[in-house]
Amino acid sequence: MLNIVLFGPPGAGKGTQSQKLIAHYHLVHLSTGDLLRAQIAQGTELGLRAKKLMDEGLLVPDEVVIGMIDSALNANKAAAGFIFDGFPRTVPQAESLDRLLAQHQATIGCMVALEVGEEELVTRLLERGKTSNRPDDQDETKIRRRVTVYNTETAQVAGYYAAQHKFHALNGIGIIDDIFGQVCAVIDQHQAAANETPVAAIREVQA
Repeated sequence: MLNIVLFGPPGAGKGTQSQKLIAHYHLVHLSTGDLLRAQIAQGTELGLRAKKLMDEGLLVPDEVVIGMIDSALNANKAAAGFIFDGFPRTVPQAESLDRLLAQHQATIGCMVALEVGEEELVTRLLERGKTSNRPDDQDETKIRRRVTVYNTETAQVAGYYAAQHKFHALNGIGIIDDIFGQVCAVIDQHQAAANETPVAAIREVQA
């Protein structure tokens, strides 16, 4: 099973690359935001718990998010793998995800981060805001705040995956297909290595 964490600040092109990766590797897209909305719409126990917290203005705890991911994994047991979008964003979340995947006899293959400078991101998002109708794409102050939050969170998670030799940062500026080729090269390299010693890799996570 191929599992990828694709990171990138708002406007880095992560959405475009995610769709290409999903089609190329036949992966299931796991967006925590989408999972949350789906659970709430279905009225599941996890969804009702999350809605209650959100209605009170509180953050949904990691254990609830992990529970939703576990449900998604169980619902897609025949999947070739998953691409994680928006999760993990903290080291405790990354640790919880590793433990969960180990229970499914799987692990994260690699984390790829698309790097784009702040000024370029601001330009892209303001342009996107002309058609996206998203207020946070139309306010430069909010855009810069989102980029700052991303950089702060990712720095910690990047270190976690770097310690496992799974983190790769790639330039997110350039021709879309060229960037896609670079992302695929990283993934293929990790996939080849994992196929050599899959059991050892899983045992290492469980330890």
